Amino acid sequence: MYMNFQRKLPIPQEVKQEFPLSEAMVAVKAERDRQIREVFEGKSDKFLLIIGPCSADHKEPVLEYISRLRRLDEQVSDKLILIPRIYTNKPRTTGQGYKGMLHQPDPESKPDMYKGIVAIRDLHLAALRDYGFSCADEMLYPENYRYLSDLLSYVAVGARSVENQQHRLTASGISAPVGMKNPTGGDLSVMINSIVAAQSSHTFIYRGWEVTTGGNPYAHAILRGYIDYAGRSTSNYHYEDLLRVDGLYEHASLAYPSVIVDTNHNNSGKQYLEQVRIAKDIVHSRNQNPTIKRLVKGLMIESYLEDGAQKADEHVFGKSITDPCLGWEKTEKLILDIAEKL
Repeated sequence: MYMNFQRKLPIPQEVKQEFPLSEAMVAVKAERDRQIREVFEGKSDKFLLIIGPCSADHKEPVLEYISRLRRLDEQVSDKLILIPRIYTNKPRTTGQGYKGMLHQPDPESKPDMYKGIVAIRDLHLAALRDYGFSCADEMLYPENYRYLSDLLSYVAVGARSVENQQHRLTASGISAPVGMKNPTGGDLSVMINSIVAAQSSHTFIYRGWEVTTGGNPYAHAILRGYIDYAGRSTSNYHYEDLLRVDGLYEHASLAYPSVIVDTNHNNSGKQYLEQVRIAKDIVHSRNQNPTIKRLVKGLMIESYLEDGAQKADEHVFGKSITDPCLGWEKTEKLILDIAEKL
């Protein structure tokens, strides 16, 4: 067996006991959870923006970004619910490269999973404690979700993971909204099937236990574009695409039909500046059609303090070391524009 067992890691309960939430933090998160659930239930007309860096690479610039979001939130909270992206697990197509803060709390050092677990919990705790934001993260490893389960108000299952049974079944036991991305090949039936699975009850093995879940009615679709048979980026956020997804939802008879549109990845052809145009296009589609307005609950946007991306050893404060992101100036303007056009 080609595995070297390094050390046994603490279970989530032990980490939560060592780094707990205060009563005040629990109350803040509960209120945010309620507001976000009401958007998916159709009880609230507020629009979700799941926004932030492609990857949370260092604590200081991520918290600086979140502090700016907090100040901006005061201007748009009547229209928008801002959910910061603190993505601490990064899927890699070939398995190579920076896999996120969980693996490498210092991107230029060797992986250290224990330090990574502590670092990601510390970062999410700081966002909630200091800025009142419960955040979003990607569930790259289903067994690791519980290290953050008391902190997250939104969970995403990525395009490479959405066909995996353990991701689908684990999503069925999460109380927060879980976005299921369309797969990299674009088959929308795969995405819908993943939502069916996540909204259903299951019995399976999780972290050494036999568990039974009740199903997650807040599991929903994320449209992120796809790669066609010839390797070309193809978008799926257009007016007709959204109506097609609505029809698939109707046929599947799922709870709370909802879509979040990812404005980057293959929807933008990885041209990160296109996110501004795409976001405005989707808001326009919502304003033209009540079905689309009911269906599309928000956007996922990749942004940070500085435009673009860099290598890990370039050390530009608040510039992505993975996919390129919108800088703060463009981000602030976009958020204000979206709020005005809703």
